[in-house]
Parts: sequence; C-alpha cells; structure tokens
Amino acid sequence: MNKWDKHINDYKKYLAIERGLSGNTFAAYLSDVGKFRKFIEERYAGADPIHIKSDMVTAFVMDIAARYETRTQARIISGLKSFFGFLLYSDKISEDPTALIEAPKIGTKLPVVLTVDEIDAIISAIDLSKPEGHRNKAIVEVLYGCGLRVSELINLKISHIFFDEKFVKVTGKGNKERIVPINDKALKAIEIYMEHYRNKLPVKKGSEDILFLNRRGAQLTRFMINAIVRDLTQRAGINKNVTPHTFRHSFATHLVEGGADLRAVQEMLGHESILTTEIYTHLDRNFLRKTILEHHPRSKKA
Repeated sequence: MNKWDKHINDYKKYLAIERGLSGNTFAAYLSDVGKFRKFIEERYAGADPIHIKSDMVTAFVMDIAARYETRTQARIISGLKSFFGFLLYSDKISEDPTALIEAPKIGTKLPVVLTVDEIDAIISAIDLSKPEGHRNKAIVEVLYGCGLRVSELINLKISHIFFDEKFVKVTGKGNKERIVPINDKALKAIEIYMEHYRNKLPVKKGSEDILFLNRRGAQLTRFMINAIVRDLTQRAGINKNVTPHTFRHSFATHLVEGGADLRAVQEMLGHESILTTEIYTHLDRNFLRKTILEHHPRSKKA
C-alpha cells in the first residue's frame, strides 16, 4: 500500500465516523481526492500527499477550471479542502496547501418547481389499472406530501409510518432522524398500495419492513424512482426537467407561499442551516409581487 492509499483509507474512516456524511457526499469527496491524486501522479511523479505544495494545488485548480463548469469546480475544491483539512487535523501536515485557494463564486441556482396543477396532472397520468400503478401514486404522494429526498423515500419503513398520528419517521443525511407530518391523501395512497400491490408480493429477505418494493419484492433503487418520475412527467406532457427532488422543492415552495414558518419548513426538510431553506423565499417572483401589491400600504388605491 503506497502513501496515497494509506492516507485516503484513513480519510475514509474519518468521513464515515467523524463526519457522518450521506452516501452521495461521501462518494463525491473521495472522487474529488481521486481526481487530484491522478493529476499529481501524472504531473509530479506521484508526490506524497504530505509533501504537496500550494503551487501544485494551484496548477490543479487551473486544470479543472479548463475542463469543468463553475459549480463542479467549487465542489472539487471543497472536497480537496476537506482532505487536506483532515491531514492537518491528524497532524500529518503542518500547513494546509489549499488554505489560500478560493472556490469560484457561483450564483444561486433556483431549482425547478412544479405548480399544483402540474402535480395533479402527473398523478392523473398514472395508470391505476396496472399492478404497480397504486405504488407509483403512493410514491408521488409521499415525495410531494412529505418533501422527502430519494434516499429517504427508498429507505422508508412501514414501521415508521404512524397512520393514527399522521406522521412518518425519516432517516436523513448523517443518519439523523426527524418527524415529518403526512397528509391524508398520501396515507390513503399508501393504504391502497399496500392492500392491492405490496401485500401480494413475495417479499425478499431484508425488505420485510421496506415500504416501496419492485415487482420481485425487493427494495426500489434511486434509478428506478427516477425512471418512474421521468415516465410520468412525459405522460403528463410537462416540459420541465423534473426529477424526484423536484417534488421536494415543490413541497417547500408551496409551504412557504402558503405562509408556513421558515423554521418549520427547515425542520421538515431536515436542513441543518436555515440559509439552505431560505432559497424557497426567492423562487416565485410573481407570488412575491402579488403579495406586495395586495398588502403594502402604498400599493392600495387612493
């Protein structure tokens, strides 16, 4: 095992144990370090990680600037800073070669949001005559009704659905649990799905408590959820780049537009920082304009 492998393996343990990152973030950080390692091995004959200098990092940043968009550059630099921050924290290095490196400035990218009519159109496009139709309807109702991430949806357990109390227990990023209210339509869709589809499946071992299953009785994957949403969006004739995450954005946006407290929305989404949730106050300019025209004293006719 060379020194790169040793340090990266130690970094993996640090990310898993100390940081408690989600699977996607974990993989992204390791991928970013892998890109830097490949660059160093090709350009500097595989210099040891603890002997990396700031000019080497600068050369790498210039290289990725020519090959990646701004948002990707920022993510790679963030991953690199995390790696060298770990080496500094572990006393492997005395100076951080990324300390003076700044990520490129990126503007706020407003997410795609569906209207209520568009969500209704997607649900109406579901063919309930097919066995999986009730499952797909429950999936959309839960995504939109609870604002779940895809990873949270596919790991949702039957034992974590409290029908009488009308809430679900969700395991989010970093294995943090939160309680999310669930509406009657979503609960009804789940009940129908379980009665007409799930309870008739030969459930595979290990998936007994998983809510959403495929026709073979196994847990659904992220890819399958994406495929379901893409197909329904096309059937509904909606010309937007709709992903499962779009329902989460729509959930939050519609709550904020309806006057929900931002802290409550933050709690339901599982955001660590209120700053992440604040993006939903900037999404619908028409809504904001209408609110000002209706309620500001200077907007009222004399």
